[in-house]
Amino acid sequence: MVNDSFARAQWRKSSFSGGGGTGGGECVEVAPLEDGRIAVRNSNHPDEGVVLFTVAEMDAWLKGVKAGEFDYLV
Repeated sequence: MVNDSFARAQWRKSSFSGGGGTGGGECVEVAPLEDGRIAVRNSNHPDEGVVLFTVAEMDAWLKGVKAGEFDYLV
């Protein structure tokens, strides 16, 4: 995928990614892409890379988060 697709993407940041914390905010953004995948990036460093997921992969992740399967990480 061409980086232009990332520039045109409609990035959304969680309302929980506020300005708190010692680093000035924990800012993760997601965007649906033209090819159907979902892009994830660190909005504090948007040029440092993007991780791509299929809709099925993101669906599985979100279900796991909502079920508390990753609570041990924080």
